Amino acid sequence: MPEYKYRAQDSKGKIVKGKAEAYDESDLQKRFHESGLLLLDVKPVVKQIALKPLKKPQLADFCRQLGTLIKAGVTLVRAIEITSNDESLSDYEKQLYLKLRQRIIQGVSLSVAMSELDPAFPPLLIYMIKAAETSGSLDTTCLRLADQFTRDAQLEQTAKNALTYPKILMVLLVVVLMILFGYVLPQFEEIFSTLPSLPLPTKILMGISNFVATKWYILAVIVVLGIIFGKMILKIPAVKFQIDRIKTKGAWGKLLKIIYSARFARTLSSLYSSGIPVYNCIQIAKSTIGNMYIESQFDEVESKVLGGMNVSTAIQNVDGFVSKLPATIKVGEETGMLGTMLESVSNDLDFYSQQALIRLTSYIEPIMIVVMAALVGFIMIAIIQPIYQSYSTIGAGT
Repeated sequence: MPEYKYRAQDSKGKIVKGKAEAYDESDLQKRFHESGLLLLDVKPVVKQIALKPLKKPQLADFCRQLGTLIKAGVTLVRAIEITSNDESLSDYEKQLYLKLRQRIIQGVSLSVAMSELDPAFPPLLIYMIKAAETSGSLDTTCLRLADQFTRDAQLEQTAKNALTYPKILMVLLVVVLMILFGYVLPQFEEIFSTLPSLPLPTKILMGISNFVATKWYILAVIVVLGIIFGKMILKIPAVKFQIDRIKTKGAWGKLLKIIYSARFARTLSSLYSSGIPVYNCIQIAKSTIGNMYIESQFDEVESKVLGGMNVSTAIQNVDGFVSKLPATIKVGEETGMLGTMLESVSNDLDFYSQQALIRLTSYIEPIMIVVMAALVGFIMIAIIQPIYQSYSTIGAGT
């Protein structure tokens, strides 16, 4: 339960201060009244927390509860209070929502309070809430956002599920290689030492085996340092830019373009339907694409739109989107139904993006199986070849 800091007065006029837990302020006031105390002042105790972004499922639940309560006629402060009392929430979420409620009580708007808690709430949510506050459609906007965050969460979960099998194969491959190099191959070392000469594959294999068996700690350090420095290198903007550019090329690039287009279309649809100007919609939507190379091309797109060019024409040459996206937007602009067409194409691309993720996995699985087979085959050949040669030598001598 939330904790409240109170100031009360007893029957003799004595001021009593302290802290108490209660479901809400009404519950606390009722308890104090039954105890013969007059509650003068009450404030929720908000702990200092390290702000971090909320996950998509958390954002979806928050928006859904907020939209449903406001639509039912509950005030914003009360709606956030009820939401923060949900037992399924983590302690971080409860404290975050209490901070939000406290700022609203102080007279700050919901969108401003959310922006003050950066990076807990994404820009998409803040801008749409801000537009809803102006148009008076906070309940509808929250429910729309809940649907979008739910779709985004489902897409992320689909990606995780699709990569589960390849991850299992990778772990199995590492385990098999560790057993072979660390235990199986050393058993053949005594046999191979009696042979006059070893084939090159066997020499390479036994060298690796000896290194793994005797100096495994060096290998462990190399792996750890490789992971640390690899993450550091990937965070360099120039490196990330080049990697993101490569992602849009080749067979995988065609599939990833569908995913990038779906993200952009879904966000643009939600923002435009909330009454936000197209130029601002593009500024926000580009940050949800998830590809630095594509985002870098939007400086030119924004300039063209600001100069009066249609959105469909401005994004037509963006390298990273499927051709269906600008074509559909163009139809919406010509018919005056841009919002409807954006929602339609975003729904279609959401479905295609899920299929794209499945196809991506279908490419990864056989590649990993081939790699595993090649490694195990190389090891088997390197072991069998010297034994076969020794038998041939014995047979020739006989």
